[in-house]
Amino acid sequence: MAGADWEWDAAELRRHGHRVVDLLVEHLTTLPDRPVFRPYPRDLAEARLAAPLPEQGRPADELLDEIAVTVLPWPLGNGHPRWAGWVNGPPSPVAVLTDALATAMNPSVAGGNHAATYVEKQVVRWLGELLGLPGWGGLLVSGGSAATVHALAAARHRATGGTVRDAGLDQATAPLTVYASDQAHSAVAKAVELLGLGAAALRVLPADRDRRLPVDALAAALATDRERGARPMAVVASAGTVNTGAIDPLAAVVDVCAAGGVWLHVDGAYGAPAVLDPRYAAELAPMAAADSLAVDAHKWLAVPYEAGAVLVRDEEGLRATFSRVPAYLREDSDPDGVSWLPWFSEYGTQQTRGFRALKVWAALAHHGRAGYAATIGRDLDLAERLAARVEAAPELTLTSRGLSVVTFRHVRPGVPAAELDRLNREVLRRVQLGGEAFLTGTELDGAFVLRACITNPRMRPGDTDRIVAAVERAAAQTGR
Repeated sequence: MAGADWEWDAAELRRHGHRVVDLLVEHLTTLPDRPVFRPYPRDLAEARLAAPLPEQGRPADELLDEIAVTVLPWPLGNGHPRWAGWVNGPPSPVAVLTDALATAMNPSVAGGNHAATYVEKQVVRWLGELLGLPGWGGLLVSGGSAATVHALAAARHRATGGTVRDAGLDQATAPLTVYASDQAHSAVAKAVELLGLGAAALRVLPADRDRRLPVDALAAALATDRERGARPMAVVASAGTVNTGAIDPLAAVVDVCAAGGVWLHVDGAYGAPAVLDPRYAAELAPMAAADSLAVDAHKWLAVPYEAGAVLVRDEEGLRATFSRVPAYLREDSDPDGVSWLPWFSEYGTQQTRGFRALKVWAALAHHGRAGYAATIGRDLDLAERLAARVEAAPELTLTSRGLSVVTFRHVRPGVPAAELDRLNREVLRRVQLGGEAFLTGTELDGAFVLRACITNPRMRPGDTDRIVAAVERAAAQTGR
């Protein structure tokens, strides 16, 4: 069939669909036997970047052949059982399959009286119930960065009494300020800039010895800014930082924000689902007293990218922040008509929105609360095992341990710190390119360290042992 054909009959769809499923099955089931990561070959990269747009279409069989040879063999690697990089997990198979159905339906989920709208409403409610936030509203977004923008926009709207939508910001008389620790995600600074507050409006507070938001310093900063005539707009607290998995003292931060009438946004993009585990349930329970929360289902809930969410206590406040309904999108408020519920486009920046919700719904429905609790508990156990293996290794030293993040460093007696940084960077490069395991790096207290984050239902105890063994081999080959 020619590539330019638009209509495929049932036989054609079935034949190509079966081929896609075969490729999908081969990819997911053979990953454990392949290298965790391999760089995309330079010749393929150069050819792909230089290839012109074809004048004539190509047959689907040919395209699938090309994908099988030039795309699938070089994944990022986050579906592998020995992947522990950044905060990337493998996709739940049921979510992979159902995402194809969402693509086939291809609705724009700005709103309207069709299935996708109700699935997203259900998913938002389920996420709230899963995280201990019953009755909260919100919407699905691309990820934590977009969720932060939406949450802080709602905080800005409340802090200005809504006048910002018409009059804009008048920073000369009463500048708005936002507060976070130096361990907060870079998305916070980006959101502050995008919302027109300016980078100077972000008060970055040095974290305490446990790398958490310092509550006394926060309270003092709020008081000082008020005395200077500023308007404290929002505090951003972390329910598990990306760097080390540290959890800010949420209960104390809630009290500070409540006393000052300041919006509290919790960045739970990575760590919020740990509320399902008894080890962290009490520490994370104060999330329910926040005003907004970001969570990424594509992190610890193993939903394929993109699947983030912004959840808010006051859904109508979010709507007041963004609603702008042109005449051609007026609702008919008819439960049996084309439109009924308020459109999602009234609650955020996007008018055109994909059907993200089906894959999230499928994963939540398939695994359930108990399934996720078990998986998260196992990941936490594996992180403890990894940390113990590091502490037992003579040339490794543990530098931090929080949630499922473990950071550590290769050490050699008498070697200067700067040289150890260089050695650890080389160790990391050897591990990443060696194919046995995948870690990433970060900096703690001015030193470069190796970092493992386990949000991986495919990982088993033996995999953590092989990760440490891969680091030890790489260290033995480096700079001797």
